[in-house]
Amino acid sequence: MILYPEQNWRALFSLKGSVLQHAARWSVLYSILTFIGSIAFGYVPEWTAWVAERDVSAQLKDYSFILGFTIVFRSQVAYGRWWEGATLLQQLRGEWFNSYSGLLAFCNDKPEKREAVEHFQHRLAALVSLLYVCALKQVSAMHDNNIELLGLEGFSIEPLELLTECHDACEVVMNWIQRLIVDADTTDIIQIAPPILSRVYNQLGNGIVKLRNARKIRQFPIPYPLAQMVAFIMVVHTNVTALVVSLTVSSPVLASLMSFAVITAFWCIYYISLELEQPFGDAPNDLPLHDMAMDLNHSLIGMLTEMARRPPPYRWSSGDHPSIQKLDLRDYVATLREGRRPGLTSRLTSKTDKVVGKREETLIADAARQVEGRHG
Repeated sequence: MILYPEQNWRALFSLKGSVLQHAARWSVLYSILTFIGSIAFGYVPEWTAWVAERDVSAQLKDYSFILGFTIVFRSQVAYGRWWEGATLLQQLRGEWFNSYSGLLAFCNDKPEKREAVEHFQHRLAALVSLLYVCALKQVSAMHDNNIELLGLEGFSIEPLELLTECHDACEVVMNWIQRLIVDADTTDIIQIAPPILSRVYNQLGNGIVKLRNARKIRQFPIPYPLAQMVAFIMVVHTNVTALVVSLTVSSPVLASLMSFAVITAFWCIYYISLELEQPFGDAPNDLPLHDMAMDLNHSLIGMLTEMARRPPPYRWSSGDHPSIQKLDLRDYVATLREGRRPGLTSRLTSKTDKVVGKREETLIADAARQVEGRHG
């Protein structure tokens, strides 16, 4: 996927991921034919008069309107498929990572269970990574399907062979994870109330449902009659446009430019729809499946550290209130390491200070009245 700055004029002239070069194959060819046709029809004025009498240009406008509506509709459908594919994969990733994070939080803290807990956590991380990679491969249309995942050195060869032969690898890995959770609950590796643990199963199941919806995009293309009709009327429109423009515009140069502009616009929209309707390939405008897998793997590894699994200690005494600060976390940590007290870069406004002060005065007055009432 191409990431580009929103306000950068150089992006206008980049051909990577662009559809301009595809549209130019048609527009350049037919603009040349329009130029030649305009010169040739200049020697046959009766043809030009015949076209003008029957108002062919108006009929071409009606045909262009129908074509424009059709290809814009297809482009909207294609963009909807692209965006839905990105949304489903991100939601799937979120569901499975939330279940993984929850299971790490449910682990037993007893010292005698420490080794078993760490074994469970690393095994779970490898299986979640494997599950996500299997899911990406099911929707992928890339030529390079070697997607990165956490190391499988800890698994024996027989289960991995099963994944290469089974009907659906995701279903098998999902069952392994569910069984791993059951075993961990039985052996007290995880300690949590059953209703809360059931949320983990719900999140795993929700991820599978979203995967099936993503596979729908991969397996079911745009209906053939719609794709055939749009392609057919695009070719007809291109030929008719070149013919009508060459007959109605007397200047060969102007006719060629008009033909080039109209044909380029229609073919660009058409090629955009082709570019977006299958978002799981390795074209420049497709979704970055490799980067998405690496992102999850880094998150899984990061959660295995001791500090990530436990909430940090927090110093607090009665009456303290957190301050409002606007700062960069890296700068804040560097300041603390240097032994300096970080200053506040933003404070409450005077108006807010007055409001808070009035509330405090009201609370103090109420408390004083309650004390006087008790003593009275």
